[in-house]
Amino acid sequence: MNGGDEVAAGPPQPLEWKFSQVFGERSAGEEIQEVDIISAIEFDKTGDHLATGDRGGRVVLFERTDSKDVGGSRRDLEGIDHTVSRHPEFRYKTEFQSHEPEFDYLKSLEIEEKINKIRWCQTANSALFLLSTNDKTIKFWKVQEKKIKKLSEMNVDPSKAVSNGTIASSSSSNSHRTCLENGGSPERYNSLSNDFSFPPGGIPSLRLPVVVTSHETSLVARCRRVYAHAHDYHINSISNNSDGETFISADDLRINLWNLEISNQSFNIVDVKPANMEDLTEVITSAEFHPTHCNLLAYSSSKGCIRLIDLRQSALLDSHAKIFEEPEHAGSKSFFTEIIASISDIKFGRDGRYILSRDYMTLKLWDINMDSGPVATFQVHEYLRPKLCDLYENDSIFDKFECCLSGDGVRVATGSYSNLFRVFGCVPGSTETTTLEASKNPMRKPVQTPSRSSRSLSTITRVVRRGLSFSLTLFLYFQRTIQSLLVAAAVVCCCCCCCCCCFFMTIRLTLFWEFKTRSRITLSRCKRKFHRFHHEVVAPCMAPV
Repeated sequence: MNGGDEVAAGPPQPLEWKFSQVFGERSAGEEIQEVDIISAIEFDKTGDHLATGDRGGRVVLFERTDSKDVGGSRRDLEGIDHTVSRHPEFRYKTEFQSHEPEFDYLKSLEIEEKINKIRWCQTANSALFLLSTNDKTIKFWKVQEKKIKKLSEMNVDPSKAVSNGTIASSSSSNSHRTCLENGGSPERYNSLSNDFSFPPGGIPSLRLPVVVTSHETSLVARCRRVYAHAHDYHINSISNNSDGETFISADDLRINLWNLEISNQSFNIVDVKPANMEDLTEVITSAEFHPTHCNLLAYSSSKGCIRLIDLRQSALLDSHAKIFEEPEHAGSKSFFTEIIASISDIKFGRDGRYILSRDYMTLKLWDINMDSGPVATFQVHEYLRPKLCDLYENDSIFDKFECCLSGDGVRVATGSYSNLFRVFGCVPGSTETTTLEASKNPMRKPVQTPSRSSRSLSTITRVVRRGLSFSLTLFLYFQRTIQSLLVAAAVVCCCCCCCCCCFFMTIRLTLFWEFKTRSRITLSRCKRKFHRFHHEVVAPCMAPV
């Protein structure tokens, strides 16, 4: 305790939450554009700056204003024996276009400009530095204030020069001018020879144009480095190292180590890609550097485990130092167990002692010194457990949520559905659980969910776990064949219902086996074809004759 005072240890008091600010509020009746939807948000370590990225590839910076307003004299502040809490307020600082839509002609792939992640770097000389990334390209930005420079006026004014009247008559009608053979004007020639002649006594002083720095300033964002062509799959994480010189970027199968000053070279430190892609069982979902030890980093996988690795072991980290995984309980495994166990985000605490992980249903806190299991588990939306089948049907079970820890390490927070986010107290003995709505007006019209884009490689492993997907080409072939066979069977067989069911299950197993060798179709397309086949072929045949 501070000052040597003995204070009884206990859980902190619950926080009193109030609405603070809303940025980018729209007017009544204004439609939401997809490019304006925020896709990434990040505070810097001091909490004085906030950066947001949207689907349009823009990065918007906000600056905290209340931290500069101390309020009161020094004597008054010294007489206060407790910290003065201020209501945080942010104001718009600047914005810039970070990424543009691109097209990979080699792979015939469109690369959207959506910002996936933003990470703040160490500041220097009152300049702000940050990293931003889309699916393929990472950029290093420098934002600083620059004073506006202007040119001073010259003391030679053409309108007041000694002349023979040519300039004075230059505003007359152009219809009376004569032109030379080369297209020139005799009046122009006279003005060059006579208009700018110096007076007999000469000009006392002649000032050349001088650049004058004004007191006005403007924020300028400049891209210092571009880190591209290093990932075959979509980038899902970037993280700065505590040494201030390096950072990592992770996709579904690899983690690369970069130097901030070198953009044309990176080192592959983690590679989980098997020699045969049919043996793929998990993908990387998130990666994070340790906040204080520059040699440690952690990454999570779709299997629900976290691996802590040490960069000092070897150049290619095929093995891990520690693995954090919750043991399976006997009798608790179900069809959805592996799906909801996939970790979507991990975060280190400020001191690096704890790791916070987020899967679909829970928020877990891990102690890096104890890998036997999490020290705390928080249920985020347990009411959805009976509805996992419906969430599986509409692919919502694959939604990803992020998590964070408070600066003092006594609370954790994560998001949920319906604009809700939850805050939990994580110190021993704390029962704090708060559910808040991230909306100024709860009755505001909800944002329309954009159409789902094509899934990345992580979808392939999800399809393997589901065990019901199959090749579209083989499906179209069997659809015509099975339809003819089932119609014939319905006519000649009095027990067509039983026959159709058995035959359908046989074909289903055959198609699943075919998928093991030719699985390259996305889950949503397979599911639509499967349902169409069921309603158009199987259901009519199973109807009473």
